[in-house]
Amino acid sequence: MIEIEGLQKFVDQNLVLDIAALTVGAGETVAVVGAVGSGRDVLLDLLIGRARPTVGTLRLAGAEPTDRAAFSRQAGVLFAEDGLYKTRSPLANLAFHCRLYGLPKSRAEEVLAQVGLSDQANARLDRLPSGLARRLAFGRAIVHRPVVLLLEEPFARCDDASIALLSRLMRQLADDGAALLVLADNTAHLLSLCDTIYTLDRGRIVESRSPQVGPQADLPFKIPARLHDKVVLVNPTEILYADAGDGRAILHTAERHLPTQFTLAELEQRLARSGFFRAHRAYLVNLQHIREVIPYTRNSFSLRLDDAAATEIPLSKAAAGELRELLGY
Repeated sequence: MIEIEGLQKFVDQNLVLDIAALTVGAGETVAVVGAVGSGRDVLLDLLIGRARPTVGTLRLAGAEPTDRAAFSRQAGVLFAEDGLYKTRSPLANLAFHCRLYGLPKSRAEEVLAQVGLSDQANARLDRLPSGLARRLAFGRAIVHRPVVLLLEEPFARCDDASIALLSRLMRQLADDGAALLVLADNTAHLLSLCDTIYTLDRGRIVESRSPQVGPQADLPFKIPARLHDKVVLVNPTEILYADAGDGRAILHTAERHLPTQFTLAELEQRLARSGFFRAHRAYLVNLQHIREVIPYTRNSFSLRLDDAAATEIPLSKAAAGELRELLGY
């Protein structure tokens, strides 16, 4: 459904995007996560046909994004900003788009029910809570039943109820065979939705993971580390946390600190099925050793471990939301 191959984009002689391959098949939900300046905005511009690639191919449902007629039929887009007509009611917003696609007004009413806004059909849009406005923007993106859906920060400004509803609709669309590509700052609320999550940094994919993949058979598994002139094989259950030092991951157990040959990202991939969580850019923590989640301020958190020293690990704001979703507290 979404096919990217050998994609490069140069801006002012600078390579701002370089993706060798990325595909989203029918029924799949994939996320590309990256901070501002990672190249995510450039990727969106290419996906919607606002810009052309310098090199490579990009197709949505078999068509190039610059084929406006095919794109408008096949793809739905939810931008980070809602982009709604403030002077029109929710029903009028959707009815307008139905007319553009040659759809009956009944389709607008159907979508309003899907996004839980039937009782707000004729409400003043400027009085809708932000979460309900986000639902309406999502409804507008799916009103023409697209087979490809591009979602930029789909849960922006949403309350918990709206996040739950939009998540359910996204699963339903994937189950019905649509291809969903999410572009976001972080993985909050995406772990339970996505088949694959890619991390974009400086225009390149630097990491991929599959949150939905279940645990493999319970086979013996050790992490090699160095201690003086010996190689020590460490059982993941003994690791309290790992951090980065001189570009390499260091394992911390209750008794000692052990340098490895892996980067923190490589170690995270190896421990993906062993209950480890990226609490912060520079910290990977064993969930089985977390005793408490400590909020210091609205945007500042720490994890306290169950070792004798009651070690505290920094927890980023984005990771705090992800952990809350993961553990359900």
